[in-house]
Amino acid sequence: MPKPVDFPRPDLAHPVVLPDGSTHPGTVFLKPAICHSQIEVGVYTYASAFDPPEDWAARLAPYLFEFSPERLVIGKFCQIADGVQFITASANHRYDGISSYPFAIFGGGGREGRPSMPGQGPDTVIGNDVWIGQGARILPGAHLGNGVIVGAGAVVGGQVPAFSIVAGNPATVVRMRFDAADVKTLEDIAWWDWSIETILAHEAEIAGGHVAALQHVATGNER
Repeated sequence: MPKPVDFPRPDLAHPVVLPDGSTHPGTVFLKPAICHSQIEVGVYTYASAFDPPEDWAARLAPYLFEFSPERLVIGKFCQIADGVQFITASANHRYDGISSYPFAIFGGGGREGRPSMPGQGPDTVIGNDVWIGQGARILPGAHLGNGVIVGAGAVVGGQVPAFSIVAGNPATVVRMRFDAADVKTLEDIAWWDWSIETILAHEAEIAGGHVAALQHVATGNER
């Protein structure tokens, strides 16, 4: 099987090389670019920004602190456009009572167990090969399945089924990318778990729309 030609290693923070030989600062592989105890990112997932930050974790998940109890988990081969933010559970206020004001943040005693503080929130989980469009907001506890496409400016919460396209505020499913049988087949194939050599050798089948062709590759045990 041919070796990938000039394909960047997954541990390179800046994988895009410009014609002058310099690297593009506005596109990063997030796994090497982020060091945060509460963020887990799969290989080859990238994010882009027109004004690249020094701290990509703070740009993408500004309310996720090192002491936050929840996590942000992002799969492999995801594509995150400029302006996307993950509004994780630590951004929440308590809203089941009369006031949502977070008195505990400003003093008057310790924060632990204070009645104005919300309880621990859920993790936010993004599947593999998810494309999140420009300016989208992903809400606390959202679970996006594999192969989801999020429209620009969408506000996404809850469970989003694999291989669906969602858009709007609140985001709703616009359509499914494949029928139920093909979605199950794609989930079983899980091409994102293949070696990069195998992926590049079968780029046409992965980027194409014929599930049967990719299934034929998978049954050939070329992982």
